[in-house]
Amino acid sequence: MKPKLAVAILNWNGKNWLEKFLPHVVQFSKDADVYVIDNASTDDSVEFLKTSFPSVKIVINAENYGFAGGYNEGLKQINATYYCLLNSDVEVTENWIEPVLHLFEKNPEIAAIQPKILSYNDKNKFEFAGAAGGLIDNLGYPYCRGRVFDDVEEDKGQYDDETEIFWASGCCLFIRSQDFWNQNGFDERFFAHQEEIDLCWRLINSARKIFYTGKSKVYHVGGGTLNKQSAQKTYLNIRNNLSMMLKNLPFPQLIGLIFFRLCLDGIAGIYFGLKQGFPHLWAVVRAHFGFYAQASGTWKRRQKHQKNNFYQSKWLIFKHFL
Repeated sequence: MKPKLAVAILNWNGKNWLEKFLPHVVQFSKDADVYVIDNASTDDSVEFLKTSFPSVKIVINAENYGFAGGYNEGLKQINATYYCLLNSDVEVTENWIEPVLHLFEKNPEIAAIQPKILSYNDKNKFEFAGAAGGLIDNLGYPYCRGRVFDDVEEDKGQYDDETEIFWASGCCLFIRSQDFWNQNGFDERFFAHQEEIDLCWRLINSARKIFYTGKSKVYHVGGGTLNKQSAQKTYLNIRNNLSMMLKNLPFPQLIGLIFFRLCLDGIAGIYFGLKQGFPHLWAVVRAHFGFYAQASGTWKRRQKHQKNNFYQSKWLIFKHFL
């Protein structure tokens, strides 16, 4: 029998994070196999793991494929019913796994689950990446319960529920392996940022559900690879968000909404340029050209994955989110 859960941590030159957070992962994941997928690190991460954590299994990728491609490559070598994709800068807590597995087993329609994600640096507040479950507005901008833009709420138990959401954060994403591979995993062209939202959207298209549980909690440092002020992060977020919309929006809303978003991005680029400097303005321009360059391939993926009739009904179900 294959193991029930594999906790998979993607690593790239992150020895310091592994040294800090991996002990709790091992301690509180007794019923899971713990893996580190190394994305061709140039530090001594792999040797450190072999010496300090002999119980942790290591998968070594041939090159740095980014977040999306790195997991796609690494998970091919991991056999489990469920995956937990866990960032290396996440502190897990006691009993973080059991509520998630219970929710999976109680509801076979659930494909992916996110726990409560709090800030490691301010443990009374939610964390930017996921908070209490991801939603998306009617312009295609993602946000979270407990976090809108940069404003995060204090955790007062207001999100201790278990509820359906639109997307689960990639910093701690539990997913059935069968659902992951039915969707061919992440879109590796995204490299990093919003690939988990795209995956969840495709799952919803396929009659699957995404859930949040406040009975499990973790603490996330955030910004371990690219900080919020990074122009490259601006580029990836905008390009990937546009590609995600082209791939997943129902056809009647597609053209008008993407055109409107391109206009809004132009205004945002001017604002970024004035507030954060020319590299951020240029990042918006690059993101648009990157979106155009991917558009043909994105359309082909749309035709492959989208079941339009069913999708229309799911769109109506989620209209209170959108």
